[in-house]
Formats: sequence, C-alpha cells, structure tokens
Amino acid sequence: MSVLDYKPQNRDEFVLGNQAIARGALEAGVQFGAGYPGTPSSEIIETLAEAAKRLNVHAEWSTNEKVAAEGAAAAAFAGLRSLVAMKNAGLSVALDFLAHLSYTGLGDRGGAMVAAVCDDPNAHSSGDETDSRWLAQFASTPLVEASSIQEARDITRWAFDLSQEFKCFVLLRGYTRLCHASSAIRMDELPAFDRKARSDSSVAINPYLGMPHHEAVVEKLEKIRDRFESSAFNFYEGPEKPELIIVCGGSGRPCAQEALETLDLQGRVGILKVGTLWPLPRRFVRKHLLKTRSLLFAEEVDPFLEHQVKEMLADDPIAGLRIYGKGSGHIPAFGEITPDRVLKALSTLLKVEYEPIGQAYRKMLSDLSPGLIVSRGLTWCPGCPHRASFWAIGRAIKADGREGYVTGDIGCYTLDVFPEGKGQMNLLHAMGSGTGLAAGFGQLKPFGYTQPVVNICGDSTFFHAAIPALVNAVYNQSEMVLILLDNAATAMTGFQSHPGTGFNAVGKPAQRIDAEKLCTSLGCKVTMGDPFDIRGTVKKIREILRGEGVRVLILRRNCEIVRMKREKTKPFAIRIEEQKCKCEECAICSSEFRCPALYQDEKSGKTSIKEDICCGCGVCAEICPFKAIVREEIG
Repeated sequence: MSVLDYKPQNRDEFVLGNQAIARGALEAGVQFGAGYPGTPSSEIIETLAEAAKRLNVHAEWSTNEKVAAEGAAAAAFAGLRSLVAMKNAGLSVALDFLAHLSYTGLGDRGGAMVAAVCDDPNAHSSGDETDSRWLAQFASTPLVEASSIQEARDITRWAFDLSQEFKCFVLLRGYTRLCHASSAIRMDELPAFDRKARSDSSVAINPYLGMPHHEAVVEKLEKIRDRFESSAFNFYEGPEKPELIIVCGGSGRPCAQEALETLDLQGRVGILKVGTLWPLPRRFVRKHLLKTRSLLFAEEVDPFLEHQVKEMLADDPIAGLRIYGKGSGHIPAFGEITPDRVLKALSTLLKVEYEPIGQAYRKMLSDLSPGLIVSRGLTWCPGCPHRASFWAIGRAIKADGREGYVTGDIGCYTLDVFPEGKGQMNLLHAMGSGTGLAAGFGQLKPFGYTQPVVNICGDSTFFHAAIPALVNAVYNQSEMVLILLDNAATAMTGFQSHPGTGFNAVGKPAQRIDAEKLCTSLGCKVTMGDPFDIRGTVKKIREILRGEGVRVLILRRNCEIVRMKREKTKPFAIRIEEQKCKCEECAICSSEFRCPALYQDEKSGKTSIKEDICCGCGVCAEICPFKAIVREEIG
C-alpha cells in the first residue's frame, strides 16, 4: 500500500523512513520537491514523484544538488512549500548556494523550505562517512534530527512551520539506519495543495551588505534557539537523580534504550534526547545536566553534540561534572553508534559485567556460516556493460605500453576497484572530479609527464558534474581521454532518470540531451562504441590513446537490468564445450572476468554456468581464449 493511499483509520501504517519524511512533507503541504539520487536519500523524491502524478505537486530529479536546491528555493521565494533532498556528499555541492540562502532568507511571500540531507555513517554506500551536522552550523541554518520513523514524519511537518515562521531553510538530517529502516507510524489527512505561486519582492545578496546580513542571521538563530528550548523533540527520560545521563540524538536514542534494557540500568541512568541539534537549546540541556555528575555522549561519526555541550560548559561550568564520549575514548571516534558501543561504555563506566556475545554463540555462528552464507564479493551484475568496458580498457592500456593513468568518478563503475583495488582506476574521489583531475594531468607534459590520461565517467555523473571540467579541459587545451559509459540510467541508486534518458522523475517524456552532440559542440573529438564489441572497443581505445587534445569515447549500451525489464528475454543461450575448456589452467572467465554466472566446477575442473543468473549477454564467448564458451541466438 502506498503512503499516498493511506487514510486515517485509527491504525498505524508500515513505511520506510524516507517515505515517512516524504509523507511529513506532504502533510505539511509541500508542492515542490527536487533532488539528485544518492543512497540513502533517493526514496524521498521517489515518493514525492509518485504524489506528483495525483496531486498539485512538482517533483524532479535535477542534474545536481546545487541546481535542486536553487529550484526548491525559487518555489519558496514564490510562496510555496518546497523540499530538496540529497545525500551527505551532495550537500557539499549545494552549499555554495545554501550558505548564501541563509543570509537572504526566503522573502516575504510566506514560503518554506526544508533540506533533507541523509548521511551514511559507516559509509555503507559512500566513499566517506562525513557528518553533515557541522555544515548546518557552517551555513548558519537550523538543524533538526529524528530518532525514529514516527518522529521523522512529525519533525518534517514541524520543520516546514519553523521555516515559514523564521523565513529560512531548515536542514533535516537523515541517516542510513533511519532512512532505510521500516516501522508502523501514525499519519494524518493530506491537505489541499492549492497554494498559488507569485513573485513580488526582491531577495538578493548585496556584496556591500555581507556583515549586516550576517548580523541579522545571528540574531535570527538566537530566536530559533529560544524556540528550540521548548520543543517537544527534546526530552529527558529516566530517574530524577541518575548516576549518569546519556546525551544523544538521532540513532543514539534507540541504541541507548536497548543498552539500558540489556543491562537493567533504567533506574540508574537517564537519557537526554536532543532533536533540535543546532542552535543547541542550552537552557534545556543545562537544566537536565544538573541532575547528574556524569555524562556519556552516544552519537555517530563526529562528536557534534559533545562539542556543543562542552562549549556551553566552557562558558558556564557545572562543578564536578565528568564527561565521557568520543573525546575520552569510551565511544569510537568514527562509524555508526550501536547498542554494543553504548553497552561497552556503560559497563566500563558503571562497573557492570557484560559479555556482548558468548563463546558458545560465536562457535555456533562459525559452524553455520559456510552453509548459510554465500559471498560473491563486490562485482557488477551479470551482463553489465561496465564489465566489458573495463575489460577492453585494461587490455587497450596494457597494449599501449605507456602506463596509462586512469581517473574515475562515482557510480556502478566504481566497482572496478574491487577486488583489493586491482582494477583499472587509479584515482577515485567525488562526482565529476575524475574529469577535473584528468584535465589537470593533461597539462603536465611540459614537466615531463608522458603517460596517457584516461577519465572514466558515467552518464548521470557526466551531466551532474563532469561538463564544467570538460569545458575547462577544452578551453585550456588539455591532453586527455574521456570514456563516457552510457548505460541510460542512474543505475547505482535505483535507475532514476537524468537528462540523457528521455523521461523525467514522474515518467513523462522529456527532452533528451545527447552527450555525443554536446561533446562535439565543445570541440571534442568524439567516437562512439559498443562495450560488448570487445575487439572493436580495444582497437578504438588504442587509436584514441595515440591522439591529441581532448578526445571522447562514448561506450553506449543499456544497463542489463533496464534491458531485461523491457525485453524480458535473453539475447543468447550460453553453453560450455567441456572438451575445449581448460578452466583448471585458465579460469579467466570466472576469476578475472568475474561474471557471477560463471564458476569453476569442483568435480570436473571445468567452467560451469549458473543458468538462473546468466542473462545471456554472450560477452564471455569473446573473452574465452580457447573458444570453449559458445553463444547461440534465441528465437
């Protein structure tokens, strides 16, 4: 059942955390939603896109997070309620605009704007686990955070009211364990989506009014701090005179609750939960700190709350108060907060014996694991065109013989670095950085640099952030090759649309931006190729490597999951001619090409096919040196 179909019937509804955020926004009357797909934030805009098909709501996948934030702000300037969603890395892209937006505010039309930024502690689906909470302080904007899925819905609704009252955008922090968890929550009716947009006032950054703008922002934040002092999202639970108080927000609260229940410490330890993280509600916090002599901060990644409270106590000390957390080493200085981390800290501080997992249980898990857990490692799906592309790229660079240097970007093709970083890519940072780095390397010839420089970039990343770097490379006459892997999808985050797909966030036809024509218009030498044509692709790359200037090779083939969903059939039937197979000596197909559908049979020593996994792409037939793999057309 969709969160949009829900009608209050005196019962709860089971939803994803991101759906709860979107539902809260819809109940608040949001009419404009924009974002760029990025785990763990993607489902927020996907839910709003579903709403846009039925309600007077606009939802879009923007080309990047900065553009998405600007679009959402435009709607707020015009008097609507808007939401922009992104992951932690995307906030860095959007900050150039958002930091200025704090100075101007949202104008006088009564609009509101919430920026939902979803962090990824432990870097489950990210290159890092940066903590976005600091950036709210940097951008001088209020920051709120939920500790449960119900609260995610509730605090999102409240954030819109806060934004409208103070004419500023509000940063709502999500995180993986909230965004991708599920729970039953209460909802309310959806309102009428009938606000009319109109622009009738000027809101501008004046370079001569930077300091007065800043002064006004500081005064506004103090008023918001005062509002936070009485917020229902901040509360204390526990004994009146606890031995220790756990100070937490977000996922820290459920972890603290579980730890206290496990150790039976509810009568000795309290929990001070802070949902309005910045500006810190100092009076509220201080009132409860006076209850105890010891504090333990339970938060993930960085010591943000710990830092704010220590700063407060430096200005107004509480005699004899002992503080434990990341600074003291009782909570690790990185990663997610977990019940075990809180349990370990509490057992140390309160001298309570606790064994996280007994030896007997560990042995049982160890005995069961081989039969229950099957790992294929981190690799591409069967039939993924990226596997063929990197196979060809590796062979072309090796044949070229000049130690070509490869820069990469963020996407499915990032899996090239596995296993153990032995792939083709040498440098991998942020979206679009691969192109900028390649352009820089391409300027180093006067300093004795002779290696060919190759940048590998996906189609969605190309539109997101690579185009300015490519323009820079052409303008400054760099020597580089851009290999654009065009699989017609933002595949890594769930097959969302982008400017090159020909449809938009709600599935309607949209103007398709042709990367080939765009690159040609910039003056690049453009070559087209099919990654499944292994020999032809190797030949093209070798020729391009010997060229000059900025050269672009577009390897175009749809993502296999997109193709299979559309065609619902395999292009080839694949079989192994065992008499030709020398897998026991070779194993290129299963160990080097690493298609999950191919494996070495333990009994025969020959290559075998997992029929339920094989998609019939037929590329393995091209890479087998003994021609033991045969593909036959179906139909």
